[in-house]
Amino acid sequence: MSLSSAGSTAATHVRVDGVSVSFGERRVLTNVSFTISGGERLGLIGENGSGKSTLLQVIAGLIEPDAGTVQISVPGGHDARLGLLHQEPPFAPTATVTEALNDAVAPVLAAAAALDRAADAMTAAPTDKTAIQTYADALEKAERLSVWDIDAHVEETLAGLGLASLPRNRRTAQLSGGQRARLALAWLLLSHPDLLLLDEPTNHLDDAATEHLCSSLAAWNDPVLIASHDRAFLDETVTGLADLDPAPIPQMLGKQLLGDDTGSGIGVTRFTGSYTEFKQYRADARARWINQFQTEQAELKRLSASLHESHSVGHQGRKPRTEAGMAKKFYADRNAKVVSRRVNDARSKLEDLRARQIRKPPKDLTFKGLTAAAPDAKAPSANSGAILVATNVFVAGRLPTTSITVGARQKWLITGPNGSGKSTLLQVLGGNLEPTSGSITLASWARTGLLAQEVSLPDPNHRGPSRTVRQAYNELVGPELAERVPLSTFGLIAGRDENRQIGVLSVGQQRRLALATILADPPEILLLDEPTNHLSLALVTELEAAIPDYPGAVLIASHDRWLRRHWTGDLLELGAP
Repeated sequence: MSLSSAGSTAATHVRVDGVSVSFGERRVLTNVSFTISGGERLGLIGENGSGKSTLLQVIAGLIEPDAGTVQISVPGGHDARLGLLHQEPPFAPTATVTEALNDAVAPVLAAAAALDRAADAMTAAPTDKTAIQTYADALEKAERLSVWDIDAHVEETLAGLGLASLPRNRRTAQLSGGQRARLALAWLLLSHPDLLLLDEPTNHLDDAATEHLCSSLAAWNDPVLIASHDRAFLDETVTGLADLDPAPIPQMLGKQLLGDDTGSGIGVTRFTGSYTEFKQYRADARARWINQFQTEQAELKRLSASLHESHSVGHQGRKPRTEAGMAKKFYADRNAKVVSRRVNDARSKLEDLRARQIRKPPKDLTFKGLTAAAPDAKAPSANSGAILVATNVFVAGRLPTTSITVGARQKWLITGPNGSGKSTLLQVLGGNLEPTSGSITLASWARTGLLAQEVSLPDPNHRGPSRTVRQAYNELVGPELAERVPLSTFGLIAGRDENRQIGVLSVGQQRRLALATILADPPEILLLDEPTNHLSLALVTELEAAIPDYPGAVLIASHDRWLRRHWTGDLLELGAP
């Protein structure tokens, strides 16, 4: 059995041992091994499609691995309660907010009831050792779950995640996507599972909600495993990182920085420290990898040449330096022995180096830039004036009255708390949503391109999830443009993935494809809604670096604190809803 619970330990402990998962012919996880104990918060990072979400689902018991095991040891030896924050919320769409919350705290209330029963049993039999032990176990669990503070904890959690004003009688199906996501997070935190598994937990959180989550996790006593793109969140929250990059740095090159950390398997690089420190570690380790590979290849060439040259020694073509027949034979025999010894030595060294040589560093998937399709693109000729003007734009219930004037090369960052209307404003500016009132004026020669927060890949030929990545790209940009600007132009999708079906792509890979379809013919106004969501940390960094040089206007709606800290363009901050 791939998922099991072990006996009693002082704290919850998770051991992932040799987990491998394939989808069809594609291997997603290969021999992933690591451990995580109570109080540890491990961040999962890696390229899009490297298996972060898959690994969380394996640990949660939702996916059966092809090989390997997951063992979870919990205090008291009871079956582990696992909490996974994923795409599907843990409550029914027909449930009210109150019903969802009551369901969340049910395990805590059950622990309180169990303590009452144990107390009654011990009162009835004060000298019964079994009753005493049962009460001690129940008390320990009740204290761990803070059962006496549950009502206050519910209100504190809802307020911290920006849900305090949510009507409790509202059906969860009637909530916005962001509200549902935050309620799902609140549900998990309130249910206090033995193992907390979080998949992109900050996607729908503003500053205040992210701060609340950080403080909640800092006080969490059980293991936490987090797949996240949020660099500031990782820096502030995790105690270590596990890199699931499909081409990990060879462990022999990482020992100096990994220290005594033994949590590294073949399919994962384990690092103790912050994300900022890990970035430097990766850069240093890859530089050493490249240097060692080049040094070994040079030595292989030298040994091969030496082997060729060693087949002959002495003065070739010359007669031995003696006229005596016996002397001639003596020198010939000695010459043959020297040749044989040198040949054997060179061959042995060559075979040994070939057997232990380090593999060639794979070529990283590198984003080629926002104008890869048109590297010589120039700024619009009318770059001294406004390209887009929004005047007193208002959307009932979604966007307060807002005005913005965008210059032809201007770069705008739109920020604000949850519900302030950031995504709605981009939808209006992109022409996808009609405002309740106000006006939008777009230059006649200008086009907009919107990377929406929710991935949308139209399917004009009704192929469904079976169409390949290349087919989808060709359909969405048109065969003529696809031939002139192939998908490989951008460095967003690995060549090996172009023939994969859309249905098996990760959300991050689907967003990469959606971005490629926009950049195939770069628009004069590029609208990016939460561009750091679901994209790998490496791509996010490359994307941000490319924004200042984009020859058109760029408007970004984001709550990403890392992006905001390093932003140098114009800023529009929307107020609280």
